[in-house]
Amino acid sequence: MSKIFYVLFENHENGLKLHKLLRENNLESTISPTPRSLSKCCGISLMIDSSQVDEVNNVINANDISILKIESVEMEINPNRDRYC
Repeated sequence: MSKIFYVLFENHENGLKLHKLLRENNLESTISPTPRSLSKCCGISLMIDSSQVDEVNNVINANDISILKIESVEMEINPNRDRYC
């Protein structure tokens, strides 16, 4: 199984700010709901590629963005999810 990495925030403003900075630095991120298994704080997080964790940390540190942590979870693909028929 592969892992998905999430950047967790105390508030959505920091999430949106980091998302913009990552795009400006040609790093991909996807705004996502925060998995409840990771945190019950702010409703959004950023999904990032595992190969870019160090580069994302560099952008966070260089721009003094406040985050809670970068956490990973095992990717779970359920083919029966959202099937109603």
